[in-house]
Amino acid sequence: MKTRFNTFDIICGVAELQKLVGWRVNQIYDVDNKTYLFRMQGSGGAVEKVTLLLESGTRFHTTRFEWPKNMAPSGFSMKLRKHLKNKRLERIQQLGGDRIVDFQFGTGDAAYHVILELYDRGNVILTDYELTTLYILRPHTEGENLRFAMREKYPVERAKQVTEELQPEALEKLVENARNGDYLRQILTPNLDCGPAVIEHILLSHGLDNCVIKKEGAEETPEAEDKPEKGGKKQRKKQQNAKLEQKPFDMVKDMPILKQAVKSAHDLIVEGNSGKTKGYIIQVKEEKPTENGKVEFFFRNIEFHPYLFDQFKHFERATFESFMEAVDEFYSTQESQKIDMKTLHQEREALKKLSNVKNDHAKRLEELTKVQDVDRKKAELITSNQSLVDNAIRAVQSAIASQLSWPDIHELVKEAQANGDAVAGSIKQLKLETNHISLMLSDPYDTYEDEDLKTPEVTVVDVDLALSAWANARRYYDMKRSAAQKEKKTVDASQKALKSAERKTQQTLKEVRTISNIVKARKVFWFEKFYWFISSENYLVIGGRDAQQNELIVKRYMRPKDIYVHAEIQGASSVIIQNPTGEDIPPKTLLEAGSMAISYSVAWDAKVVTNSYWVTSDQVSKTAPTGEYLATGSFMIRGKKNFLPSCHLTMGLSLLFKLEDSFIERHLGERKVRSLDDDHIDQDVKEAEVEHDLLSEPSDDTETNPTANMSEQSSYTEITGFPNTEVKIEHDTGRITVRSDSLNPDNEETEDVVQKQPSKPVDEETTIIFAGPSRKKQVSAKKTKEEKARAAKQEAARQEVAPVEADTKNPSQIKRGQKGKLKKMKQKYKDQDDEEREIRMMILKSSGKEKPQAIAEKVVDKSVAIKEFVKPEKSSAPKNPVDLEDADEVPVGGDVDVLNSLTGQPLEGDELLFAIPVVAPYQALQNYKFKVKLTPGTGKRGKAAKLALNIFAKEKGCSTREKDLLKSIKEESLARNIPGKVKLSAPQLQKYHK
Repeated sequence: MKTRFNTFDIICGVAELQKLVGWRVNQIYDVDNKTYLFRMQGSGGAVEKVTLLLESGTRFHTTRFEWPKNMAPSGFSMKLRKHLKNKRLERIQQLGGDRIVDFQFGTGDAAYHVILELYDRGNVILTDYELTTLYILRPHTEGENLRFAMREKYPVERAKQVTEELQPEALEKLVENARNGDYLRQILTPNLDCGPAVIEHILLSHGLDNCVIKKEGAEETPEAEDKPEKGGKKQRKKQQNAKLEQKPFDMVKDMPILKQAVKSAHDLIVEGNSGKTKGYIIQVKEEKPTENGKVEFFFRNIEFHPYLFDQFKHFERATFESFMEAVDEFYSTQESQKIDMKTLHQEREALKKLSNVKNDHAKRLEELTKVQDVDRKKAELITSNQSLVDNAIRAVQSAIASQLSWPDIHELVKEAQANGDAVAGSIKQLKLETNHISLMLSDPYDTYEDEDLKTPEVTVVDVDLALSAWANARRYYDMKRSAAQKEKKTVDASQKALKSAERKTQQTLKEVRTISNIVKARKVFWFEKFYWFISSENYLVIGGRDAQQNELIVKRYMRPKDIYVHAEIQGASSVIIQNPTGEDIPPKTLLEAGSMAISYSVAWDAKVVTNSYWVTSDQVSKTAPTGEYLATGSFMIRGKKNFLPSCHLTMGLSLLFKLEDSFIERHLGERKVRSLDDDHIDQDVKEAEVEHDLLSEPSDDTETNPTANMSEQSSYTEITGFPNTEVKIEHDTGRITVRSDSLNPDNEETEDVVQKQPSKPVDEETTIIFAGPSRKKQVSAKKTKEEKARAAKQEAARQEVAPVEADTKNPSQIKRGQKGKLKKMKQKYKDQDDEEREIRMMILKSSGKEKPQAIAEKVVDKSVAIKEFVKPEKSSAPKNPVDLEDADEVPVGGDVDVLNSLTGQPLEGDELLFAIPVVAPYQALQNYKFKVKLTPGTGKRGKAAKLALNIFAKEKGCSTREKDLLKSIKEESLARNIPGKVKLSAPQLQKYHK
């Protein structure tokens, strides 16, 4: 199968792309580290856009397909954008006769060259107008003096120069100097710059294929004789056939024809340089197995060419108007062709198994029929030769009765045979150890029409010495009847077995084709690269897997009305709630996003419940404070942080199904903001308002003193004439309830509080979010033990360096026995800051020991991931907010249409295209059809994913289509979003472990 451009392809491709000269570069993207897309824009009246694709070492062509682009542009892409954006493509040329193409953008001193190498491992080099390398994809050295690296001049003279037209005299000299046994194509390949396909074509079209140089009186080169045959079976067979079909080259008769062939090669190159060549994809017809027995064919692409060469005239082919279209179609359909071929192989394997079962049963029946025929024939021969058989039995029995030894009996039989005894002559072998003898019997009643064939057919029959001739015949008839009964049972069993095998084969074929269609229809959405889920109110929530993705989602995907969520702990994912409507995000979605931020952090493995908070997008900045540096994935938060209630580490694994467009309307409104009950609407509205107020409460003063906050709330309601309100916070679920009491007549204290509130200065809070470590990978027990020992040493060193903290917390002298207790407490609550401690104490109706305010401000917990400091308020606007890159490529508003086409509650009759696994907070999956609960545990992610698929497939409500979609899901895609080691919970889970 052809995988890259040859010389003739480059000639035709460069000529055809001359139409792009004068077009400007609009944008540059990278598909992978070797493939780059140049979006070109025409300069005519009607603005036309074309995408030019360059792949290092393989190809270059225009494409009409939408190739998947990398989420973040690579360093090479950024360099290309910097120098080539809005530049005009001035020239495309092939360097000499080599497989190197030079694309020149701009003119004069502002010119830049992109040099594409299409041989060996390939390369892409960006140079300036003097051909000095600015960036190189694959730096390397050739020999001692030649270096391909940055700031080195690209050696254009190194490219193979174009060979002049091969003159007749030079051609004769080449053939004369050739070694004995060399093929003509071996002689022409290094001397004609047109590629092996053109050389094979011209030789075949002029009848010179497989021509070998044969010189009189010269021996064949030992290399030609002893050279081992390379390649697979097909290649070796082809080489053997070529050796058999070798034709000697005649200098007198064949030389004029060879000259004419070389001239036609040059004519082909001229035609290729004209840029008017068509495109051809050479195909192989593969027979496709079908259920009905009808023959269907699948056409597999094997090669692409700009000319229909003679060696491919008998192949199936697809014709295109231009060579670039043919190349684009060949590479664009490569993936789907791989899927089709995999499906074809699986279908063939299934049918091969069925064929083997049928052949096995047919073989068994044939053997049983043969056994019956043999047993019947032996019985008939014994009956026909009854007297001979009885005499032979009596003779051997009498010898045994005479107490002769077995060797003596053998000698006695041999003597009788030598004397011409008829009975002894019929004995073939004595099997005295089993009390049998073998007799050579023939049919005495058989008549022969031809006198020359008077030798009867002799059959060897084993006879039991303990039985008479008739008894031996009956024994063989019994064996025949037993074989007949066995044959009947085998036929009955084989019919059932064949039906079962056919049913299984048809089921396998159906599953293979269904899964193949699902894989083809499966569209990978842009947000699947991240941690993601759709909230219960239809908001898309995404989070970064590592520091690079955290940087990416904030820079590229966070919009002005979006919400940024982060956990109050180091090593957490940056979470974005995409807000396409621009309205306020409902509290339930905020809670779910907060739960996701906590779960995708080190809190999951540590099994520690912590808090999360949210801020608006304009509070997130990439500008570091004076004297500090923000690494990749780190951000600055300015202004108020809105803390969310604590929640359990509970995630869920479920499936979303892609609906066909006509069925989307049936599922509109599945995920929306739920209305309140009519019976308690007044009270519930009040609860919702209090809940929203608490969620958006600033984190500076009100969070550090929640008791004062609640008293201010109640005092304010008393002033305005509302009754006292008791706020109850359930710390385990985060639920907030409100209970109203009678009016309080005493308002003096509350008035003082309200009057004092405005006089307090407002400060701006600034927080640095440091990039946390990447998620832990599965490591061996030995490495885990080493890491634990290292962590213990670091902890001991940290405690020696900072003993002051413990002293400030407990200024009094430590009593005997309390040192170990304090150490355990410190280890247990090391991730808990002062604000969280006070909130927990308030929930537990305990205030704990109050600390002086001055000491509390100085204490800094080193295990906390977020460093906070207060500055005087200058402006509420963010300083240097995060810049957005490639805004035109970002899907606006999280693509609401895509979200509406995904449902977790498929209805009967829905047309489902494919299934997408999703890991989300469990409260967001309450209405989904398939779901299991995930909590921190010791189970491996892959095993949990496999078990979840098994549970989903065995559910009673799972339809046939849903089972097919489940089979098409790969376990790795199901497990990749699970936070870490897990415990899986589901109803009747025990039966699935069996």
